[in-house]
Amino acid sequence: MDLAPFDIDTSPPSPELLEFSRKDLRETPQVREAAILELRKLLHNATDLHYRDDDDFLMIFLRPCHFYAESALKMMRRIAEFKKNNYPLMHNLSPEDEKISFIDHGIVNVLTNKDHKGRRVLLINCGKAWDPKAVSPEKMFRMFFLVHLVAQMEQSTQINGVVIIMDFDGLSLKQVKALSPSFSKLLLTFIQEAVPLRMKEVHIIKQPFVFNMVWQLFKPFIGEKLKTRLEFHGQDMKKLHKYLDPNFLPKNFGGNLPMLNYGSRDWYPCIEKYTDHISKWNTYGFASGP
Repeated sequence: MDLAPFDIDTSPPSPELLEFSRKDLRETPQVREAAILELRKLLHNATDLHYRDDDDFLMIFLRPCHFYAESALKMMRRIAEFKKNNYPLMHNLSPEDEKISFIDHGIVNVLTNKDHKGRRVLLINCGKAWDPKAVSPEKMFRMFFLVHLVAQMEQSTQINGVVIIMDFDGLSLKQVKALSPSFSKLLLTFIQEAVPLRMKEVHIIKQPFVFNMVWQLFKPFIGEKLKTRLEFHGQDMKKLHKYLDPNFLPKNFGGNLPMLNYGSRDWYPCIEKYTDHISKWNTYGFASGP
C-alpha cells in the first residue's frame, strides 16, 4: 500500500502480522469474534458508559487487553474516568486548537518508518527544543493526546505497539519548572491507565544532571509495569541500540538513517485528516457527560 510520507497505514493486517498477533495476543478469528460479542454485551449492560460498539472500534480496546473483554471494559472505564477528572483539559479537543503548537514548534514527532519490530516510534523533545512559554505543558499534552488518537486507528500499531523516546537534550531549569508534580502525575496517569495502545518501551535519552530533579517528580507516579519498560541512556546511544536497531533510527540517535529533517509541522495534516475520529472520541466516556 502506497502511503503519503506522513500518514498512518489503515490497511488490514498482513498474514504475518496476524500470525504474530495469534502468538502474542491470542488473536484468532474465533477468539476475536467471541471477544467482540462479549465486550459489546458488557458495554450495553454498562449503562453509565457511552462508546461506539462496532467491531473496528472495539478492537482498539481488545488488542491491548489480549482479547479479554472484561479487561477491555475496565480500560474503557479508566479512559472515561481520566476524561472526567481532566475535563477542562480534554473538553472538545481538536487539531485546529493545537495547530500552532504543531506547525511552529518541534516538540512532538513520529518517525515516518517503524522500528525493527514494526512499532511506531514517538519522539518527545523535552529539552532545549521546548519553550514552555510558547507551548504550555497542557498544550504539549494535548499534542501527545491527538497523536495517540490517530495511532490507535492503525491496526499494525494496535498489534505491535509503540515506543516512546523522550529526548532531554539541553534540559534547563526553564523546562524543569514546567514539568510540575501535577503535570507529571497527569502524563504518567495517562500513559499507564488511559492509553488503549501497547506501550512497549520508554527511552529517556541525553538527559543532563538537572534531569534528576525531573525524575524525583516522576518517580512517585511510576507503577511496576512501566518501571520494567523504562530505560535511561544519557548520551550513550549504543545502549539505546540494544533495544532499537540503529538501521531504523536517524543519525540524531546514533542510527544509520539520515538526520531528521521533519517534525510535527509535517505530521499535522495527518492529524487534521482524522478530525472526525477525534471529534467522535470527544463524545465517548461517561454517558452523563463530564
